[in-house]
Amino acid sequence: MDSFIKHLYIHVPFCKTICSYCDFCHVLYNEKLVDRWLKRIKKDLENKNTEYETIYIGGGTPSCLNNKQLEELLSIVKPFSNNVQEYTIEVNPETIDEEKIIILKEYGVNRISIGLQSSNDRLLKLMNRKHNFLDVKNCIELLRKHNINNISLDIIYSLPTQTMDDLKKTIDDVLSLNVPHLSLYSLTIEKGTIFDKLNYSSLDEETEADMYEYIENILIKNNYVHYEIANFAKEGYESKHNLGYWNYDDYEGVSCGAVGKYKHHRYTNPKDVLSYINEKDIVEIEELTNSEEAFENIMMSLRTIYGLDLRLFKERYKIDFLEEYKDAINKHENDLIIKDGHCICINREILNSILIDFMG
Repeated sequence: MDSFIKHLYIHVPFCKTICSYCDFCHVLYNEKLVDRWLKRIKKDLENKNTEYETIYIGGGTPSCLNNKQLEELLSIVKPFSNNVQEYTIEVNPETIDEEKIIILKEYGVNRISIGLQSSNDRLLKLMNRKHNFLDVKNCIELLRKHNINNISLDIIYSLPTQTMDDLKKTIDDVLSLNVPHLSLYSLTIEKGTIFDKLNYSSLDEETEADMYEYIENILIKNNYVHYEIANFAKEGYESKHNLGYWNYDDYEGVSCGAVGKYKHHRYTNPKDVLSYINEKDIVEIEELTNSEEAFENIMMSLRTIYGLDLRLFKERYKIDFLEEYKDAINKHENDLIIKDGHCICINREILNSILIDFMG
């Protein structure tokens, strides 16, 4: 693949336990299986010549690898990280310790995404999470001890049985940690997850909307920029990797369950871990039409406070945005503004209904 691909995502499918809400590619940790997976990862990456701007290692639970395996993974990735601006890895608090943090630091990882989800022990147990809030606090202290300060926390709301008071307590606890980035996701119960099998459901739409409004208001009051629908950051700490997705850049996805996009095609690696390891995986490739890419670009970019770059849009698709979509723009003149060469959605709460009029 050509050197202009800026973003690399590597999926680590292994977990020590399976969370009740998770429908990502995952399998329980097995030391020998991880060793075989690492050999396949090495083979996948050995012919790449790209130096990426961002690298993101997600999962699964990358931090569940043992020290030797974690170091081997990072050493495989090292040749591609020379010019990296942002190098993120996801961790769970119960699977990270000081030795692993030292390894991460040594290999240039400069951003950590921690799966907090909630500070409520009852809800953590419901989600089959194996940490508590003190574990998260201790993890952050260790990271800061080793000068890794670009830290993000993942939080889930609209959980079964969650009350507004539960949410407020979690947000208060999170604010006490003073981390520079927060990702907050409303629960969607996907088919095949533990929550689905137990017939759980997320909260009603009104309660969920109230929670979203509360989150937005209190985080903005505490100097977080609501730069994307589900993401908040202190100034300068926006996720460069995720902005690549929202700007509709091409990106590379490696390992089972990973998705990539390159030259008008989207490819999806199958979720079966053994098929991937045994090189029997069949990658699904979808050819994207010009109109499909144009709409997806609009959909992704309007999620952010920066909006859609009209010059880049015309360069990519040979479409004059203001002319092609003038009916939709006029219909939503109170929700969209054109400013400094960008179309910006100022009412992102109703973005889905706005996008319907851009579908044509």
